[in-house]
Amino acid sequence: MQALGVPGVGVAVVEAGRLAWSRGFGVTHAERGTPVEGNTLWEAASLSKPVFAYTVLQLVDRGELALDAPLVKYARPAYLGESPWIERITVRDVLRHTTGLPNWRKDPANEPLVPAVAPGTRIDYSGEAFVWLQLAVEAVTGESLDQAMRRLLFELAGMHDSSYGWDAALAARSTYGHRAPDDTQPGMPAQGLREAWDAAQPVADAWRKPLSTWRYADAERALPLARANAKPGVVNWPSDILANSAASLRCTVQDYARLMTLVVHATPAAWELKPATRNAMLAPQIALPGRWTEKGLGWNIEATRIGPVLYHSGSNAGIFKTFALGDAARQRAIVIMTNAANGNVLYRRIVRAAAGLDLLAFDL
Repeated sequence: MQALGVPGVGVAVVEAGRLAWSRGFGVTHAERGTPVEGNTLWEAASLSKPVFAYTVLQLVDRGELALDAPLVKYARPAYLGESPWIERITVRDVLRHTTGLPNWRKDPANEPLVPAVAPGTRIDYSGEAFVWLQLAVEAVTGESLDQAMRRLLFELAGMHDSSYGWDAALAARSTYGHRAPDDTQPGMPAQGLREAWDAAQPVADAWRKPLSTWRYADAERALPLARANAKPGVVNWPSDILANSAASLRCTVQDYARLMTLVVHATPAAWELKPATRNAMLAPQIALPGRWTEKGLGWNIEATRIGPVLYHSGSNAGIFKTFALGDAARQRAIVIMTNAANGNVLYRRIVRAAAGLDLLAFDL
């Protein structure tokens, strides 16, 4: 941690399908020296996506969503552009990243969202697609993202320290991100989501409507008010101040490990994914020539010397780096969350030491 300039890290381990060990190291804010503790909340970044994917598949099991139904059947946001491929994008395409949509538009306030290629023809990692699917979940549940996640997953799984939203209590327990040691700019870097949330919080307080209960229409209505509270460029479109299925989860490492227990263990409770659905989540979903890794539903899959493993990484604002790795055959997993630009270098070393694996994903 000292060598790489990573002030804080949290690690949790799953063995035999259960949370077996967890520990935090270092500080949440290098200048203040606030220690990492067991209840420290980490910005999960793109590790948000597999958690959301799990609940999407719960809705599939319940018959409220269909994997191969067009996404426009459930939600057609006004920011979609004109393309014959729009109608063909399915829920499955979102979860396996074959929508053809970009990761994020450069100018979402003015740039329509359109796919670059026909869905199902190549891998295009897309946060935008997950946000669109989030609006579909809003439509079928009648709830905000956080309300649906809490009802269907968080409460049942014991993930009581998990939220895609924001409030003063979450802010107080959340880590801050840090630059790499060779970045000599003074002071703390821009904090990404924290700054956007802080601009929206006064609006939520005035409305007496917590951010965790906002749906897209609420964020649209709040946009000009939040912009007035924000630095230029921080709040550009409604999704900047809306709980985001692709990136805004914050949780303890123990809570994320609880999610991993659902993914890697083979004896589900009645509310968990059906065995066939879980198997589909962890099975390759598209065959494309020249691919070095496979796409499951919400997870990446890589062949290793011990067999296939599932994994996902996360990076928010370049200063929050996270990683989760699972071995379903052995019911094992590890979760690592950091608060620094070099956190990805650190988590690679931890995975190598703890699991004995040097993933090809680390080099690309």
